[in-house]
Amino acid sequence: MTDSRMPLRTRMPLFKGRSARARAGFAAAAVALFALAPLALSDFRLGLLAKYLCTAMVAVGICLAWGRGGLLTLGQGVFFGLGGYAMAMHLKIADAGPGNLPDFMQLYGTATELPWWWQPFANPVFALAATVLLPMLVAALLGSFIFRRRVKGAYFAILSQALTAAFAIWLIGQQATTGGTNGLTDIQGFFGYDLNDPVNQRMVYFVIAAALLLLIALARQLIHSRYGELLVAVRDSEERVRFLGYDPANVKLVAYVVAAGMAGLAGALFVPAVGIISPAMIGIVPSIEFVIGAAVGGRASLAGAVLGAIGVAWAKTALSEEFPAAWTYFQGLLFIVALAFLPGGLASLVGMVRRRRAARASEKPSPALPVGEAA
Repeated sequence: MTDSRMPLRTRMPLFKGRSARARAGFAAAAVALFALAPLALSDFRLGLLAKYLCTAMVAVGICLAWGRGGLLTLGQGVFFGLGGYAMAMHLKIADAGPGNLPDFMQLYGTATELPWWWQPFANPVFALAATVLLPMLVAALLGSFIFRRRVKGAYFAILSQALTAAFAIWLIGQQATTGGTNGLTDIQGFFGYDLNDPVNQRMVYFVIAAALLLLIALARQLIHSRYGELLVAVRDSEERVRFLGYDPANVKLVAYVVAAGMAGLAGALFVPAVGIISPAMIGIVPSIEFVIGAAVGGRASLAGAVLGAIGVAWAKTALSEEFPAAWTYFQGLLFIVALAFLPGGLASLVGMVRRRRAARASEKPSPALPVGEAA
């Protein structure tokens, strides 16, 4: 936490310098996403980048919950899936047209009308709200149960991963209403826009890029607020925070719920970018990949987590194209090497270079003074 005894005139320049660097980085990211990438990439590669940016949105929430709060969230696939399925359900209803059932229900199901729990998603306002609020509601219920019983560490990670597995199994078992293993596929429209049109696909990319920048700004505001300092304090010494009169469960719950909302929004935007959502995209393996991206880039750094998530997702695509049978081994090796030599992720390289420069500067001998001046 910030030392209140530090003189204000000493703290303010540090804050201003950090804020200026953040604004410069934010502006550079905006230029890269909105100007350089559309000019340099083909429609196909730009569509892949849109998918990578969705994983980066999940990494922003992981940076907040794990990097700052110490909550190893191995179950982000649940919230990503809730947001994705909420969006896909509305888009499938819209594609089917008034009075018609989605195509997979006509193929696999025997119902003559939409299931009752599908019907609210016909409303676009409800569907949009559900993509974020439904994951946050589930996270609030689960988090209240978990954190108030002081479940933490490896037990929390295992429990969150078990939840992801249970959710994926449930989706697979509901073939008539969720598409089962195939999921919700062949999504053609996005709120009246034809997704087969490259112009509309670019529009989806710009929406995703804008959403990512907004989430980064929101996460940064939380991290550098009094709440962010309290979250770090809970991570480092939970009992001391409790002694000071704060409830650590509530502090951790906020980070968990916000990270869930970010994952839900990422899942919702992933659907129009890819045109499909299925249990294979939200199970245990994707949840671990979300964490790997944040860890490789640097879970304690927003920029590191975002760039790490994009880099790992790109490496997955590139390696699978070059080495279809062995790309998973290369991905695992990338993760092991990064954490073995850089436990803080690639973002820690900057700090390491600065510390080495400072150490070298302190080791340089001071120039000797003449005998007369020394006297």
